[in-house]
Amino acid sequence: MLLKETQEKLLPTLKKYFGYDSFRNQQLEIIEAVLSKKDNLVIMPTGGGKSICFQLPAILFEGLTLVISPLIALMKDQVDGLNANGIAAEFFNSSQKSKEHNTIFEKILQHKIKLLYVAPESLSLLGNILTEEIISCVAIDEAHCISSWGHDFRPSYQQLGFLKSTLPNTPIIALTATADKATRQDIVQQLSISKATQFIASFDRKNIELEVRPANDRVSQIIKFINKKPSESGIIYCLSRKTTELLTSKLKQNGIKAAAYHAGLSFEERTKTQENFIYDKIQIVCATIAFGMGIDKSNVRWVIHYNMPKNIEGYYQEIGRCGRDGLKANALLFHSYSDVIQLRKFMTGASNEEVQIAKLERMKQFSEATTCRRKILLSYFGELLADNCGNCDVCKNPPQNFDGTIIAQKVLSVITRLNESEAIGTVIDVLRGAHNATILEKQYDKLKSHGVGKEISWRDWQQYIIQLINQGFCEIAFHKNNALRLTNFSKKVLFENAKVNLTRPIAVKEFLETKKEITSKKTKKDTLFERLRKLRHQISLEGNIPAYLVFSDATLKEMEKVRPMCKTDFLEISGVGQRKLEVYGEDFIAEIISFMGEKINKPKKMDTYNITYNLYKEGLSIDEIAKKRNLKSTTIFSHLAKAYTDGKEIDIYEFVSKDEVEKVRKAKSDLKSPPALKPYFEYFNSELEYFKIRLALTIIDKEY
Repeated sequence: MLLKETQEKLLPTLKKYFGYDSFRNQQLEIIEAVLSKKDNLVIMPTGGGKSICFQLPAILFEGLTLVISPLIALMKDQVDGLNANGIAAEFFNSSQKSKEHNTIFEKILQHKIKLLYVAPESLSLLGNILTEEIISCVAIDEAHCISSWGHDFRPSYQQLGFLKSTLPNTPIIALTATADKATRQDIVQQLSISKATQFIASFDRKNIELEVRPANDRVSQIIKFINKKPSESGIIYCLSRKTTELLTSKLKQNGIKAAAYHAGLSFEERTKTQENFIYDKIQIVCATIAFGMGIDKSNVRWVIHYNMPKNIEGYYQEIGRCGRDGLKANALLFHSYSDVIQLRKFMTGASNEEVQIAKLERMKQFSEATTCRRKILLSYFGELLADNCGNCDVCKNPPQNFDGTIIAQKVLSVITRLNESEAIGTVIDVLRGAHNATILEKQYDKLKSHGVGKEISWRDWQQYIIQLINQGFCEIAFHKNNALRLTNFSKKVLFENAKVNLTRPIAVKEFLETKKEITSKKTKKDTLFERLRKLRHQISLEGNIPAYLVFSDATLKEMEKVRPMCKTDFLEISGVGQRKLEVYGEDFIAEIISFMGEKINKPKKMDTYNITYNLYKEGLSIDEIAKKRNLKSTTIFSHLAKAYTDGKEIDIYEFVSKDEVEKVRKAKSDLKSPPALKPYFEYFNSELEYFKIRLALTIIDKEY
């Protein structure tokens, strides 16, 4: 089938279920290959649209598409998104009860499910489901986990090779955001799909601004960074559990909503933090690298690395968790030599120690680069960038070169006089003429070179020495307590006057803001985007789904720009499919009309409650009102709750009993007044309906 013909056939499905008018990157070619029942390996950056490559074919296949996914949170997030788009999907794992498993099996046999997400450890529980009569396609997400060459190796993935022998005629599509040549080869070999077509999309995420800073006073820098980005979601990656806790505490002390996430917390604590982040109840998560894998939260606007990652693959995958919607995003990395030393210690004795250290070295070179960072990043994945990106710190602030021969001679002279036995810190202390305990105890203050560089700051000396290490004029002896040692090039500088070029350290601009300035920045403007964002947040709480699954920031931005005021125009917005038009269209159109102040024959958002109330007063039932207004009954109850709060005449106890109100009152006290309805729903073990909880809370709140 020709691509053009395929596109004409698939575009209506793409628009109906996903809300997009065209395919991105190589999506069309990949989908055609999957529908032709060919095996495929897809390397596509985070946010590049990998999921649609198997989700859209799943809608068209007669049978079930089995999706292998490494994390329960990842599965739930994907399934919630599919269900929000009107696509039947479930997840299956060992945490569910046998009753739930049986229900899922029944749905599969009745052809009521299109996609089933399962962890590799749970495949054995599927039993007779793994047959070609039932399975039409197998998608293996985060496929790099199968390879020991990959940056996130998981032994449980290595059992997946049996799938091809069990389902020889079923297409397998393996997908990942990061895999170098060795990892790609390992994936196809272990999955027994050696003839798989390999699709490697561009790794260039142009919307992400790349920046690296020296790790000096990181906490203050981070707080200032966040204060300039109010209401934006972000992730801060830390190397240790302790650091996540300490940093979270510092942020909270400065009025920033944040939470820690690491393996030392209980499953319940980690789940709560992840859900609070997904539902926009907290702005920031300080986490170890375990957080964020596979989460499709599209409105993460920035990622900070408090510590340097151990390899470029991990760094690339982690920064890919911001800006998934294509809007502007920031990736800030703090770099220090202490991180390098600590990471090397972690790698000592590992089975693939040599590979890990080599990858760490590439990461270090990226961090210390004085050329376009995006060029370095893309070249690592075999992609060449002809011109500088213009969207990284090096491009925006080109380094200033100067003759640093004398500086180099001073450093190498001190290293010589210290008998190549001291680390960077002590070398700098001698250069600066320090008189601390170490200097005095070892009588380094008696050295001829003591104080020869007191006019240069400690931080600048640190940067100059790092540059000298990078250029090979000295090196770190990691096995000798990280002592600085001379190299063959050192003699040329010390005795042959070889010229050394250095670059001026780029100072991090300090923005000293007054409390008044910070407050004014945090005051949100009354823009249409903000109105739509608030509406989205309200709907997400009422529907108990993440806000970004209602609409992405990019979709809201397009609504702000186009301002659709009828269903036909609203459906033209990218990200609006038929299902979301039916569920959310009226509310968003009404908000846009209200903002625009147009006097057209459409109910404004401010009038929608009154319309429902008037129909109620006419004697219509809830179901009749919902049908007449083309709204969900839960929305009708929400309108009546608002009318009751405003003092309108409503027999509220017609819908909720006094006994139920008292139960909710107790739950409110026990749960400490949570803002969403879901905690109440779970408190009552799903036995009290959402609308009853909402009405009961309305009665309780009105009493005060």
